[in-house]
Parts: sequence; C-alpha cells; structure tokens
Amino acid sequence: MTNVLLKTSFSFPGQKSFYKGKVRDVYNINDEFLVMVASDRISAFDVVLPRGIPFKGQVLNQIASKFLDATSDICPNWKIASPDPNVTIGRFCKIYPVEMIIRGYLTGSSWRTYQKGSRFICGVAVPNGMKEHQRFPAPIITPTTKAAEGHDEDITESELLAEGLIPAAEYELIKKYTYALFQRGTEMAAKKGLILVDTKYEFGKGTDGKIYLCDEIHTPDSSRYFYLDGYEERQAKGEQQRQLSKEFVREWLMANGFMGQEGQQVPEMSDSWTKEISDRYIELYEGITGEKFNRSQSENILSRVEQNILDWLKI
Repeated sequence: MTNVLLKTSFSFPGQKSFYKGKVRDVYNINDEFLVMVASDRISAFDVVLPRGIPFKGQVLNQIASKFLDATSDICPNWKIASPDPNVTIGRFCKIYPVEMIIRGYLTGSSWRTYQKGSRFICGVAVPNGMKEHQRFPAPIITPTTKAAEGHDEDITESELLAEGLIPAAEYELIKKYTYALFQRGTEMAAKKGLILVDTKYEFGKGTDGKIYLCDEIHTPDSSRYFYLDGYEERQAKGEQQRQLSKEFVREWLMANGFMGQEGQQVPEMSDSWTKEISDRYIELYEGITGEKFNRSQSENILSRVEQNILDWLKI
C-alpha cells in the first residue's frame, strides 16, 4: 500500500492555531508565518472523499510554488519558502472570506447554471446562444463565499460589497490582480499547448496592511485546463473537450450517482481507480509545468514533513 498523507497534528514552537481545510492543514506560527501542508486528501462537490491519492499533495504544492514564483511581479504573494515537497511556508495573512473565481469559458458549474436557463452567473450577464465549452467574449469574475463546512455559495459583487465582506477599494485591487493573474496564467498555459479555462484565487491582508495572493494558484484542484490542439475542431463538431483538470473525478462521481447532495453516498474508490487518479495528477503536473515529476518517496511522510518544517523554523 502506497504511503499517503491524510492528516497532520503537529505542535510547532510558537504555534497559535491550527486549521484543517478540505485538502490543506494550516498552522499559524505566532501570527508571523503560516505553515501550509498539502495533504493527499481529495475533495469534490465540497466533500472530502474517503481515500487519499498518492503524490497528490506534492503535485499541488509544487505546481502552486512554481506559479507563485512566476507571478510575483504581478502582485505580492504569501510564499516565503517550500522546505518540503508537501509544504509551503508563507507570511501570516487574514484571508478574505471570498474566493475569486474567474472564467474564460462556459464550462462546469457555469454551464450547468446556463443549461437551466439562467443568463446571469453571480450577477454577471452572459450572452444567449452559447455552447458548452465556448469562450466568453471576455473573462468573467464569479465570486463565491468561503464556507468553513459544506458548500461554498455564489455571490454577486454588489452583494459581497453590501455585506461588507471586502471593502470596496480593496475589492477593486483584488479584481485587478485577478484579471492580471488569469492573463499571465493563460499565456503560460498556451506555451504548454493548454487553455486555462477557469481558476480561483484567494487573497489576504498581511500584518503590514498589504493585500497578498494566498493559498494555491493554477493547480488542477483550483483550475481547469483544456488541450489547445484540436479545441476549435471539437467545438465545431459538438464534441467534448480534452481536459487536464480534476473534472474527470467529478464526472466519475456524477456517473456513479454522487454530487455531494444530502442522502447521497460516495461510491467506492478501488485501488485501481485511486492509482488512476494519482497517475492523472502526475500527468497534470507534467503537462502544466513541462517538467518531469519526481516522486518523493518516503517511509514515513509525516516524520519527513515535520522535520523539514522544524528545520526551517530554526532558521
């Protein structure tokens, strides 16, 4: 059985709090640093699935690390170091309770909303007569509120401002960053023969009062990619697009009667299916970065992660 990292319960010097997200475990070190451990948990429809995926945490952490470095000229980000394949350490920030989802194409949940007849997505008007996977005239921002448990909820810009979730001036800057990051991600994806379809960004305010890009960026958990080659031909024929994203996991769940709704049971995840998901995540890494993925083998992932974090905190 391949070793997977499902949960952590470390106690670090200066640790003030611990937060367990759907996929990441986050440690607050003296309101100065955030230690973020990318586990091998996998979630879909805002539900954590019962089995871990080998190397998934490493894939997510290392993709995010590369894209944080590649976009640091656009806006400041929280990353300081990545002392372990599954870990990023960054500056302490207070995270805004809104995820900035930006979409370039009518796909996924936006398509499902469109199919039901709605021509507004999070208050943003979209044209009539669009097809699934069609490109929007311009990217649209469709924010959601961050739920501690359960489903995130769509929200309009006017609603989030009225509720005071983000001050208006700060939201304008966050929108500017969101569009610019998406443009950079689109350009980087095109160089790898990919289309960045949609993604989400999270922002926070540092103790210095500045706004920072936080968490992950352009990973297969937070983003959707199409293969650029053949996109137009498949659209013209009404065929499904070749995707490089976590969407294949959602599609498998839906095909087996699960969409995260009350009373539904997560279908059994076999060893072969778990391995296939792992292989697909590694394919995602190599496709998105253009680099070969080096599996970080370890007899005891927990011990390795803990020791590497402790060594860094001594610096």
